[in-house]
Amino acid sequence: MNPQQRIAQHFNDSIATKQAALGILQPVIAQAAEHMIRCLLAGCKILSCGNGGSAGDAQHFSSEMLNRFEMERPGLPAIALTTDTSTITSIANDYHYDRIFARQIEALGQNGDILLAISTSGNSSNVVKAVEAAHSRGMSVIALSGKNGGVLVDALTANDIELRVPSNTTARIQETHLLIIHCLCDLIDQQLLGN
Repeated sequence: MNPQQRIAQHFNDSIATKQAALGILQPVIAQAAEHMIRCLLAGCKILSCGNGGSAGDAQHFSSEMLNRFEMERPGLPAIALTTDTSTITSIANDYHYDRIFARQIEALGQNGDILLAISTSGNSSNVVKAVEAAHSRGMSVIALSGKNGGVLVDALTANDIELRVPSNTTARIQETHLLIIHCLCDLIDQQLLGN
């Protein structure tokens, strides 16, 4: 396969994954957005976490909330737990890398807040520990996952929402996670500000 054929294959695979996700996740994305809107209207905040590319997605979501997405509006309370290297490395050093998000949630999370937990495999132990810490603080969870959902599925409760991308390919899952994040941001803007 030559480079142009490989590029076309990536585009076609991404399109196919997103079309499959649309059929499955459309009502669940709307439900997750409504849950986030209720949280924000109640004066609560959204914390987000993930590793690697998912850490980037957590930061991307937080920046769209704190600054703006596509409409002018006041900033909305969101914190990416992936950005403070001094905090992350001190927790990893003093406790364990599995605790880097959980420890922050124990300090910052409040009853009524939401954790946006992102893991393409669902097997990131520090994300699972973050979910457990969120529950202990009276928070609910919106999980962005893929593959078979991994062990993250077992950590979720009936009050949580899982947005599982129907793919086993990390790159396709991440691409779809970003689209889901943009859908959530758009729905939040539309519901809070209208057209």
